[in-house]
Amino acid sequence: MAEIRPFRGVRYNQSKIKDLSKVLCPPYDIISPAQQDELYNSSEFNFVRIEYNRETPQDNSQDNRYTRALANLGGWLEKGILISEATPAFYVHLHHFTCQGKSYQRQNILAGVKLEEWDAGIVRPHENIIPKARNDRLAMLNTCQANTSPVLAMYEDPQGIIRSTLEEQEKKTPAIDFIDPWGERHQVWAVTDASAIKKIQGEIAKQPLYIADGHHRYDSALGYKREKAAQTKDYTGNEGFNFVMTSLIDFDDPGMVILPTHRLVKGVSKSIMDGLYSQLEVYFKIDKIALKDKAVWQKVDARLTGMAPENLNTSLAVYGLDKENVLILTVKDQKAADKLMPAGHGELYRRLDVSLVDHIILEKMVGYVKDREDVVLVYDHDRQACINKVKSGEFQMTFILNPVNPRIIRGIADAADRMPRKSTYFYPKSPAGLVVHKW
Repeated sequence: MAEIRPFRGVRYNQSKIKDLSKVLCPPYDIISPAQQDELYNSSEFNFVRIEYNRETPQDNSQDNRYTRALANLGGWLEKGILISEATPAFYVHLHHFTCQGKSYQRQNILAGVKLEEWDAGIVRPHENIIPKARNDRLAMLNTCQANTSPVLAMYEDPQGIIRSTLEEQEKKTPAIDFIDPWGERHQVWAVTDASAIKKIQGEIAKQPLYIADGHHRYDSALGYKREKAAQTKDYTGNEGFNFVMTSLIDFDDPGMVILPTHRLVKGVSKSIMDGLYSQLEVYFKIDKIALKDKAVWQKVDARLTGMAPENLNTSLAVYGLDKENVLILTVKDQKAADKLMPAGHGELYRRLDVSLVDHIILEKMVGYVKDREDVVLVYDHDRQACINKVKSGEFQMTFILNPVNPRIIRGIADAADRMPRKSTYFYPKSPAGLVVHKW
């Protein structure tokens, strides 16, 4: 099935860059304009100048964010700011972080994953591709010939063979060990031991991989590979562009944190708001939990337990229709609800809480459509912030969703289905610039 291989990573020369916290940056897709400015100001060698270079009004085909990224990449290699690994390696990355007051450690393997066509079923997606985002990363590949931030993909390790192999490597002194500006610790080991590499490859070769995050990175790399393969004389399939840098994580890793993406809504007419409770009662059993109850969130959490394939009796919460209570909605009749779902989706998709909210409540009951000017839909991962925005009157209501179990993602991908937009948020993102795959 999936094929992975070590690669000669490019990374910061720590004899010249003493403080990695000043030069690494988040991946391009979560960098705001304000943060981009902060990163630029933190160091002349901050990786944002490669990962997400600034645009200017004067940009043209010869001078643009991509050509400037290439100039920085080449220039920093020449100056020894960046150096290339002497030997191909897998990179073990231990990411230590805190989420909602709890400490976690996530174990990743950075490797080159052989690019496979989607319909081969060897690398399986769970999200749709947005052309604009894909085209941006494709332009980066065409210009820089490098993966600057990794795809995130999941694998199975039921016997713990990969984990035990990685833990042996982690007994050595890490090549990288620092705390980033967000208080997260990163330890990285370059694994060059042939037996360890072979053991990991052998386990991964038994199975498909499931993309968790970075669908656009993978799809742009796949498109780039097709173009280069067609243009390359004596093409072998072993060229660097046939592989995409991927951060591999075990489905059962305790550091696998997937945050729900809650919905905030405003701009709904008074007549629709007034009738929404009655419409909801047709399809949902409604229970109330008093917002002033000191145990309100413990009680909500007891109902929103995290959706797993074996637990498809979905509940979700809404606040705003009743300012004194959080409402818990549980589907009464799934077959009746299914009739309101768009065609072409499987049972698992139809029972996702995000599908119920997006298709039944927002589309059918509220009349929301994408890019509608009057009704505004906003996404947020912070539940309490959502509640506060409704209490303040900034939004009319918020839908509080379940955390997504990784097995749901696998089930959706195995069914060749796609989850609704903004269903998952894998937290936290690995920083860009930790290791670069350049060919």
